[in-house]
Amino acid sequence: MNLAIFEPDIPQNTGAMVRICSCFGINIDIIHPASFAMSEKSLSRVAMDYGKNINLTEFDDWKHYEKNRKGRKILLSTKGKLSHYDFKFKETDNLIVGRESAGVPDYVHKQSDQIIKIPMKSSARSLNVAVSSAIVISEANRQLKLF
Repeated sequence: MNLAIFEPDIPQNTGAMVRICSCFGINIDIIHPASFAMSEKSLSRVAMDYGKNINLTEFDDWKHYEKNRKGRKILLSTKGKLSHYDFKFKETDNLIVGRESAGVPDYVHKQSDQIIKIPMKSSARSLNVAVSSAIVISEANRQLKLF
């Protein structure tokens, strides 16, 4: 399973997702451009030493990602209709989260195999992408018994 971060714009959230992926044994993909330098130094500052425990793959842009990443592309979005609890995960799935500031563009929605959401109160706007990633990865882990 992979977690793809589409054009990350908050390094602390990217660091948190690196840590989450490290703890759950999930690979991580960065779909560029990122709004900050993706150097080992910048990642180690926010992800501490967790970065060395994961497979991190960087893609130049969405087209490069779409062309090279096999498996279903599952977008996490507040616009999803299907709850992550009702979705049947596969070990080959690619979970995708968008930018904190803008989510993902329409073409990513259209090219995703499924769009899932985390049920929450109707008065709530959204969760942080790192928190959302952890919730969905935890459910996928529960279903698949990844470890």
